[in-house]
Amino acid sequence: MELHNLKPAAGAVKNSKRIARGTGSGHGGTSTRGHKGDKARSGHKRKRHFEGGQMPIQMRLPKIGFKNVNRVAYIAVNLDKLQTLADRYKLSAIDFNTLVDKGVVNKNDKVKLLARGELKAKISVTVHACSAAAKQAIEALGGSVNLV
Repeated sequence: MELHNLKPAAGAVKNSKRIARGTGSGHGGTSTRGHKGDKARSGHKRKRHFEGGQMPIQMRLPKIGFKNVNRVAYIAVNLDKLQTLADRYKLSAIDFNTLVDKGVVNKNDKVKLLARGELKAKISVTVHACSAAAKQAIEALGGSVNLV
């Protein structure tokens, strides 16, 4: 066997259908598109939700719920997280910028302080919102809570 003898196995290679190249090709005339109608025209696309004229499923199912455009989403930061930050970085005051610098929240987030965990240090905290229990726990230790 040499390079000039090489060829694919019999039946392995098929000629592609040459559509719209005259009647002699066997695929001239209507060019395999049938007769007339929308699907015979150029530019035809079937709509993704089209079900042959049957009422589409997204129109048969009921609409439910709504999105409140005025909703404010807060990132929860608990007292145990504040204690961890205070211990690790020797902080007595924690504000929003500190939380962003330490990677706890992103700069576009809003922070709400919640009361899970235990706080041992006296800390001054500045955040966007705070639960009553968290505020009470911080003030019991002599700290303060300021809202942005």
